[in-house]
Amino acid sequence: MSRFLSAETAALEPYTPGEQPQNLRYNKLNTNESPFPPSPRVLEALSREEIGRLNLYSDPACTALCAAIARHYGVEDRQVIAGNGSDEILSFAFRAFCGADRGAAFADITYGFYRVWARYYGLRARIVPLREDFSLRTEDYMGGNETVFLANPNAPTGMAAAPGEIRRLLEADRDRVVVVDEAYMDFGTGSCVPLLAEFDNLLVVRTFSKSRSLAGGRVGYALGGPELIAGLNRVKYSFNPYNVNRLSILAGTAAMEDEAYFRRCVDAVCANRSWTAARLKELGFTVLPSSANFVFVKSDAIPGGELYRRLKERGILVRHFDTPERIADFCRITIGSMEQMKELADTIELLLNGQ
Repeated sequence: MSRFLSAETAALEPYTPGEQPQNLRYNKLNTNESPFPPSPRVLEALSREEIGRLNLYSDPACTALCAAIARHYGVEDRQVIAGNGSDEILSFAFRAFCGADRGAAFADITYGFYRVWARYYGLRARIVPLREDFSLRTEDYMGGNETVFLANPNAPTGMAAAPGEIRRLLEADRDRVVVVDEAYMDFGTGSCVPLLAEFDNLLVVRTFSKSRSLAGGRVGYALGGPELIAGLNRVKYSFNPYNVNRLSILAGTAAMEDEAYFRRCVDAVCANRSWTAARLKELGFTVLPSSANFVFVKSDAIPGGELYRRLKERGILVRHFDTPERIADFCRITIGSMEQMKELADTIELLLNGQ
């Protein structure tokens, strides 16, 4: 480790992204990307004329993009902030709503970046264990002084808590911010967005990476009361006002406005998820109920790490987590095209048969 690093930086444990091979020779089911290309409207929006404007800074307010998001959800423009992926928005939330007098609370099995941000900002973190069946119970978060971060549906389990559960948490302490990370909610039901009309302590964070096929565009956003959004903008304008580039603003606006294409893609992923879950259960796998664009599975016949390695040897990438121990035998499998999922199932069947 470099002697030039500060003690604080040396103490960080960085987030480990999923493998991103660039040669595309793998059946890539490890990072929860969409198997479909962006909306045709996105391609139309990224014209030669617009590319020729890259010499100019982007709109720091992301006005067109935020307006399109606001129209879609029926909220005011001032209730929306856009960012360089939802990761940036979540990082802003850790900075804006946590500090020396208020830590962060999140699950023990959830999006790994939450731990990273808590340490990055020097925050006190309360780790709340999921129940034995991997479900999240909001009563476990009652009574604390921390800002609560809930991935819903959760990652990597794919399981979702009902909005009524989260309502109880919001009602219990209206002076405590609850951040609901809905990166995968388009593939399930029960968004907390309708609760925004009642609760000014709710922030809903979403992304274009999954359901709107723009993982490479790095576009995320949050919805909340004007006071919360103003707080996030305070952090943004203290960090990087031009955080979303010109082309990503155009791409995100076009993708948000193409509802028909979005719906077709989501419906296809959900159908492929149902098929995959059923097929893996036939092969003896335990498959957790998923409301996301992935499934979290384990087999008593082959440990999770071994399954990951043997699939990789055969050109299929899935995601395996070594820790915590109780998920070490699970693998997270992104839902791709039907062709991709059939290849996965056929390969697993061969492995189970010793081939």
